[in-house]
Amino acid sequence: MSTLKPASWSYAEDFVPEPEAMEQARARGLAFDAATPVGTGAGATLRVLAAAIGARHVIEIGTGAGTSGLWVLAGMPEDGVLTTIDISPEHQRAAREAYAGAGYPTQRTRVITGRATEVLPRMTDGAYDMVLIDADKASYPAYVEHGIRLLRSGGVLALDNMLWHDKVADPAARDVETTTLRDLGKSLRDNEDVVPALLPVSDGLLVAVKR
Repeated sequence: MSTLKPASWSYAEDFVPEPEAMEQARARGLAFDAATPVGTGAGATLRVLAAAIGARHVIEIGTGAGTSGLWVLAGMPEDGVLTTIDISPEHQRAAREAYAGAGYPTQRTRVITGRATEVLPRMTDGAYDMVLIDADKASYPAYVEHGIRLLRSGGVLALDNMLWHDKVADPAARDVETTTLRDLGKSLRDNEDVVPALLPVSDGLLVAVKR
């Protein structure tokens, strides 16, 4: 069993430099109370995943200030479209600024303001290459259920914060959010419809490929 030392984790986390557009989006996100940006290591991983599968149709649940969306867009082909859903118009204004500042034309993004649990049922089954979940933790199980439905075979499901500040791995941590994420991770691990892995990047990125 290998032990990842803090210095090695930090080195890996910052191995791919964050472009200026992402840095600016991150600063905007940190200014909000409920829009913590995806970590650099997780963002770089999302970019790799989007590039690896040639993701042309991506759904993001939880727009934030646009940091994760920029990472995903950077891995998508030039005709790819990111559909991003968030309940906060303020967050989405910041995200639109981030997309424009990075040079992405408006047709590359579809920004939907509303509750994801109300928007997702209207989306087409099996029509998306990638689904990214980074929103309110209590709703993660519902988002995952929709996400698997929306993905094509071979599509990628990605969930951020699945180590949740080191609490998921601590059996003594029994708060509602931690328990929800821990149980969800186990259910995906045992779900025969997906091939999962929990990556120790940033705050934990669980990725799963739909069979």
